[in-house]
Amino acid sequence: MKKVDLCLSSEGTEVILATSSDEKHPPENIIDGNPETFWTTTGMFPQEFIICFHKHVRIERLVIQSYFVQTLRIEKSTSKDPVDFEQWIERDLVHTEGQLQNEEIMARDGHATYLRFIIVSAFDHFASVYSVSAEGVTVSNFS
Repeated sequence: MKKVDLCLSSEGTEVILATSSDEKHPPENIIDGNPETFWTTTGMFPQEFIICFHKHVRIERLVIQSYFVQTLRIEKSTSKDPVDFEQWIERDLVHTEGQLQNEEIMARDGHATYLRFIIVSAFDHFASVYSVSAEGVTVSNFS
């Protein structure tokens, strides 16, 4: 099985929910594959977004590129609908003045159909996510 970036819109992945949206920086920017675009929060925390794979996947490595994110929690679900999330990963990110945070996570038990990313806190009033990359394989498609 070939490993691919499962989080690209070109792979059929969608952002199905985001708690904030700025028309210039919509949540779809997280998965568009363009390093120049991003999603931004509109203040107040926590903020979250949910990525839907439309299939069962096994994630082996996650890379999140963000700015001003302090604490990030990632939950996953293997349900056919975005329910029954379980906490999977929680990280305190390092503030990187003037450059993107590049958080790489080697995933354990990375089976999912949905991922929920919760920005619990930030280093500023606003935070942004440039991309989420999930290296892994498709386990099965929905029948």
